[in-house]
Amino acid sequence: MKHEKSVKVYEEAVKYIPGGVNSPVRAFKSVGLSPIFVDHAHGSKIYDVDGNEYIDYICSWGPLMLGHSPKELTEGIEDVIKRGTSFGVPTEIEVEMAKIIVDAYPAIDQVRMVNSGTEATMSALRVARGYTGKNKILKFEGCYHGHSDALLVQSGSGTLTYGVPTSPGVPDDVVKHTLVAKYNDLEDVRRIFREQGNDIAAVIVETISGNMGLVKGKQEFIQLLRDLCTEYGVVLIFDEVITGFRISYNSSPKYFGINPDMVCFGKIIGAGLPVGAYGGKKEIMDVVSPVGPVYQAGTLSGNPLAMHMGKRNLEILRDNPQIYTELERKAIKLEEGIKSNLEKLGLDYTVNRAGSLVCLFFTKGPVESYDDAKKCDIDKFNLYFKELLGRGILVGPSQYEAMFLSNAHTDEDIENTINANYEALKAAHNL
Repeated sequence: MKHEKSVKVYEEAVKYIPGGVNSPVRAFKSVGLSPIFVDHAHGSKIYDVDGNEYIDYICSWGPLMLGHSPKELTEGIEDVIKRGTSFGVPTEIEVEMAKIIVDAYPAIDQVRMVNSGTEATMSALRVARGYTGKNKILKFEGCYHGHSDALLVQSGSGTLTYGVPTSPGVPDDVVKHTLVAKYNDLEDVRRIFREQGNDIAAVIVETISGNMGLVKGKQEFIQLLRDLCTEYGVVLIFDEVITGFRISYNSSPKYFGINPDMVCFGKIIGAGLPVGAYGGKKEIMDVVSPVGPVYQAGTLSGNPLAMHMGKRNLEILRDNPQIYTELERKAIKLEEGIKSNLEKLGLDYTVNRAGSLVCLFFTKGPVESYDDAKKCDIDKFNLYFKELLGRGILVGPSQYEAMFLSNAHTDEDIENTINANYEALKAAHNL
């Protein structure tokens, strides 16, 4: 494949945008390439400015459950735009959207719309502190909860890719109340609660982490968090920015059978437009302004375009449960195909899957923690990525990102991906 136009656009981009991109992983820096620049996309395919076609497993990092530009979402969007793109006062669709989310997530009573996953997690923690009157928060190694200061501690994803577990520019005083435990390590969690449980306002966790590759929380780990938070009066926050409405229409409470006190959403609830939300039990949400003293606001929160797209997206997912069945079937087919390729090639690598999320780790398994993920052979992954890209398959340009399937991916797409995976693995290992 040729990428002359993408290279030319990138050379211009670095003059005006830090690193030439508006989010670090897009730079393809960790895999030693210049980024591809997208011209358009449809269904399961992305087309770059050079005219190259790729089967896309980034899917905008998760929001595109129905694929790119699905007709059932895009029809009528012009009429919404003509009615106005932002008002600064309430609209009825915000209420309709909130009702759909609360109905789908019985663990919460109310929800507040914001504009990103970062804003959702940042706000939820402020609310939890205001509600409990305590300051400390507990997060887990390798879990990424956005780029607010207090959460950029051993946070996986882009920071893990670039070897910066704590970002410069974050004062020590800001993170002194942030405790960090090992993901899926029950004894480490028990120890921290024994020592500081009475001072912890909130525990925030990705029930299935998508930012150190793909690592599923063990059932007993999630249950322990629930039990300890109840015992110590700590607010348990599920960060479902990635998993919300993806692993199940009813998200983690359905998948694990465990309810949080608060939840954070993003991605799918906007169907690709900028959006986020946080919700909780009424007694907790009653501390949020204008009802209570905890302040949080946003000019574009509940934006009518995002609400329109998100509402229609959730309605389609709610009314067509077979979408989840088909996504799981295709994800299993992809998982088994990759495992079969590894066996044929004699490679002792690991494939993790949860619902329609899949990740190939370039290390022996099991991969159940941040430390496990860091054992991956990054150089081999980078070679594999280049070989895969050259065969028309686009995955995240980092070992520490998951593959996202959409309803638009066909069985032919999956078969082509499995074949390309075999050839890319073979070439990357000179087999």
